[in-house]
Amino acid sequence: MNIDELKELLELIAERNITEFELEEKGVRIKIKKAAVATNGPVDSSTAAVAALPASAAAESATVSASAEAIENGLSFITSPMVGTLYRRPEPGAEPFAREGDTVKKGQVLCIIEAMKLMNEIESEFHGELVEILMENGQTVQYGDRLFAIRET
Repeated sequence: MNIDELKELLELIAERNITEFELEEKGVRIKIKKAAVATNGPVDSSTAAVAALPASAAAESATVSASAEAIENGLSFITSPMVGTLYRRPEPGAEPFAREGDTVKKGQVLCIIEAMKLMNEIESEFHGELVEILMENGQTVQYGDRLFAIRET
């Protein structure tokens, strides 16, 4: 699926008010859950996520989900897979997904990146200690920006 096809798919989903969609094609799985729009309250991130994940686990960490950069000084980095706004909490006033010094597990949600009004959960690619959080809550992130430094255990 190319970018134009993906844009067309997203437009169709938005037009039809589809709240959840999943497609698997040529070894790539696309799952879209539309964020609940809050007019007087916080957005519930547990109902909103977008990810395009290759079917094979080996390819998963190298493509669309939060990708890991090369190990540097014994640390592994989780990088942004997209441009958007980073949120460290599931909703305003809630506890952050993770804090510096926490032990995180592979697959644990570390933050949310809002892109095109969709909430994208960013998961840890590693099991280990969260040594440093490199972006602030509400900060705009770019593709490839380092978000978290983890010392693998």
